[in-house]
Amino acid sequence: MPKEWTKAGLAKTIDHTLLKAIATEQSVRELCAEARKNAFASVCVNPVWVPLCSRELAGSQVMVCTVIGFPLGANASEIKAAEAKLAVAQGAKEVDMVINLGAAKAGEWKIVEEDIRAVVKAVGSVTVKVIIETCYLSDAEKVKACEAAARAGAQFVKTSTGFGTGGATVEDVRLMKKTVGDKLRVKAAGGVRTYHDALLLLDAGADRIGASSGVIIVSELPE
Repeated sequence: MPKEWTKAGLAKTIDHTLLKAIATEQSVRELCAEARKNAFASVCVNPVWVPLCSRELAGSQVMVCTVIGFPLGANASEIKAAEAKLAVAQGAKEVDMVINLGAAKAGEWKIVEEDIRAVVKAVGSVTVKVIIETCYLSDAEKVKACEAAARAGAQFVKTSTGFGTGGATVEDVRLMKKTVGDKLRVKAAGGVRTYHDALLLLDAGADRIGASSGVIIVSELPE
């Protein structure tokens, strides 16, 4: 039976996201204000904005989340690890990293796993969400990517960057949840714009929603 959501409960599943290249300081401040007002789980921003968000959200329950090796996943593992370590030092409480997609497509799962592990080791106890960019992978590759994330010690697998050829789908979330079970959580991101979108993905097994439309999504529910 589908869960009955309250506005507060739904807000706690949302990473309020602004990853546009042309995001300005003012727009990031507005993102933080919206996140604070709605008590979202986090704001998800590019690494350059982590210090600002940490200051803006000080004293609130809203976490700062940032992206690593974004959006292509094609950085050297050492760079991803260094980027993640710096972000944590600047106040990030969660990092969403993109896997080595070229290695995944080549079936080089050890490389994929070690790339993830480098970031996991760099951030210590900070939550790592592993973006597998489902739009580029076959179902078998999605399963393998989730398994690699689990072996590497990540806490989440995530569907998409929002910059690929497709975003989160119910089918992908179901497959990812079936693969990771209770070992990891699932974040659905990319193209989630309405309360209806979010609900379908949560019912399919998502634990967290990444969306730039967080305010719109929760506005459809009563307090």
